Amino acid sequence: MKHLVLNLRDGTAEQAAAFLRAQVWALDRDERHGEALAPGDLALIHVGRPRCVFIGRARLATAFDRWTALRSEVGHDMRCDGVLLDDVEQWPRALPLDAVVHRIDPAASNPYVQANAAGFRSGIVLITAAEYAITVALGREARPS
Repeated sequence: MKHLVLNLRDGTAEQAAAFLRAQVWALDRDERHGEALAPGDLALIHVGRPRCVFIGRARLATAFDRWTALRSEVGHDMRCDGVLLDDVEQWPRALPLDAVVHRIDPAASNPYVQANAAGFRSGIVLITAAEYAITVALGREARPS
């Protein structure tokens, strides 16, 4: 099982939320790591614009595939393919990337973490199980009481 970030680089939090409600995630056909995705992989959901935030988590229900029926439901470009999701959890409050980076690498000594501290450049980013667990815990702490 892999742990990863699914990053919506050019969309909005509203578009990402629509994907989560439809339990799908759009990915470009040539996305790095796309062919390595498998059912059961755990994903953090990240939106790059207008600010870098995590909005939830999900488990992949399928490997990378080409969709047809769900594309129009989420209003995404027909050239995109992606994965189906299950066990989707959308957090009521967005979790800023900088809060996660600070918790994962408080000494700012991990060059890989620091290289992504300003935002992710790709649609799929592989992370460690510990990074996934820390981010999920922070996302759940940020819930309103």
